[in-house]
Amino acid sequence: MTTNTLSLTTAPLGDASAPRPRIGDLLVQAGKLSARDLERALSAQQEMGSMLGRVLVRLGLVSDADVAQALSAQLGIALVPADGFPDLMPEVEGLLPEFLHANAVYPLRLQDGQLDVAMAVPQDAFVVKALHLATGYAIRPHLALESDIEKALAEPVEEATEDSDDGFGDGADGGDFVEHLKDLASEAPVIRLVNTIIGRVIDLRASDIHLEPFDDGLHVRYRVDGVIHPGELVPPRLSAAVNSRVKLLAHLDIAERRLPQDGRIKTRVKGRELDLRVSTVPTVHGESVVMRVLDRASVRLELEKMGFEKDTLARFNALLARPHGILLVTGPTGSGKTTTLYAALAKIDATAQKIITVEDPVEYQLEGINQIQVHAQINLTFANALRSILRQDPDIIMIGEMRDGETAQIAVQSALTGHLVLSTLHTNTAAGAVIRMQDMGVERYLITSAVNGVLAQRLVRTLCGHCKEAYEPGAAVRQSTGLSRFCPTDQLVYRAVGCEHCRQSGYRGRTGIHELLVLDEPMRRAIIEGRDANTLNAIAAQGGMLSLHEDGLRKVAAGVTTLDELARVTQDQSDA
Repeated sequence: MTTNTLSLTTAPLGDASAPRPRIGDLLVQAGKLSARDLERALSAQQEMGSMLGRVLVRLGLVSDADVAQALSAQLGIALVPADGFPDLMPEVEGLLPEFLHANAVYPLRLQDGQLDVAMAVPQDAFVVKALHLATGYAIRPHLALESDIEKALAEPVEEATEDSDDGFGDGADGGDFVEHLKDLASEAPVIRLVNTIIGRVIDLRASDIHLEPFDDGLHVRYRVDGVIHPGELVPPRLSAAVNSRVKLLAHLDIAERRLPQDGRIKTRVKGRELDLRVSTVPTVHGESVVMRVLDRASVRLELEKMGFEKDTLARFNALLARPHGILLVTGPTGSGKTTTLYAALAKIDATAQKIITVEDPVEYQLEGINQIQVHAQINLTFANALRSILRQDPDIIMIGEMRDGETAQIAVQSALTGHLVLSTLHTNTAAGAVIRMQDMGVERYLITSAVNGVLAQRLVRTLCGHCKEAYEPGAAVRQSTGLSRFCPTDQLVYRAVGCEHCRQSGYRGRTGIHELLVLDEPMRRAIIEGRDANTLNAIAAQGGMLSLHEDGLRKVAAGVTTLDELARVTQDQSDA
């Protein structure tokens, strides 16, 4: 065997006795390689002990494709391109997947007792003989790039994994599949598709992107103004690649498909900085991915522009002005609690006060405010962070969420020692926050001493100004909804119609509805006596508090939203 040829041994490819041109000479003749570089490669081959073609590629002198073209000419056999592989690999008895992967062999077709195979090293007589012995067929080798063979072999691996273990495999499908996913995720069509999906959030004004895998492909859905809307359908063959592209952008482990993961993508779309919080969870059809959109350009950190009625805003500002105590904002996920707290902090003069926040995660960075991100992996929890920041001499503390009794206890102690504490709770009503704190183990007398007030909040869609339509709902509707209390009989209200400006939804944008419970003396007495949430609500109403539903009716009377939208958002308030 000559030193400058890729041949390992004489193979049954044409006339073996005929002298073959040397592969190095073929590359020089084709202008892919200089004679000097060939000499360097031959010297390196002596040390590396590998085939010349691989040496040339490792040295970066030529590409895999260049070597393959030269080898095709040297051996006198055709080169199988990447798109020349069959859609479905023919089943050949006796061929084990492990053998095919180990030797970079891919069966192309079986016809008339002859098996055509693509091989990265078609001149390897030992592999050809092994194929013949394993299958009993005459073997006709073809040349193909090793990377193309690996990609083709990886396709059925993906199908088998999904079919056999419903996406909850043991992760032992190896690095080949992971590399294949990376290759797919880095291809131009997948990159363009993911960029298009993310780019649509600007036009749609979407707050979330959902990528949900099912049998027929990856369903893309967008949440716009709190309501889910269907989007594109990504075909099944691209589903894994699209999800992998998102995971790569979010610096997640694409090999881990059995456990939930969280990450973050910072990107620029149509001239706007977007921050995407990425969450993945395994499902029976693959990974479901949700991207929460944090659009720095669209966030409004002004309380006056967040839908507060004048009387509610005045009382809320009065609570913010207090030097110490706890001010809570409550509501379900996605009701704008954190944004309201950010707006409250933005209103406070950070130059005159020391403000520290503990958040999970830090969604928006505020000037002049010390923000701490929770890291559960290193035991930097809300409670641990709170203990430390009390030694930082803060005036105002913002806790992203009261999740447990320990955090609540420290918050109460902070309020009692002269700090103003802002935080959120997941409860449906303002009065429910008091009961929730009791459930967390905070004593009633501590609640009455520490808590100044509770703001419950929801977001309702606002009517599109181009197509909203005035109508008379009728006396029965006015009476049953309570609208008659806030809207004179001769005043019309509005309903949604739909036009091109609002994408036929009838709504554009959202605003807040609020109920503000202030702990006055009657309320404190009721809490000490252990009254339930309904009784506390009734006492607050007697003191002038409007419920979420009633505050929403004021928005309906003002032509801001509709009765239908208010009913959708405040269904849990129907008995209020």
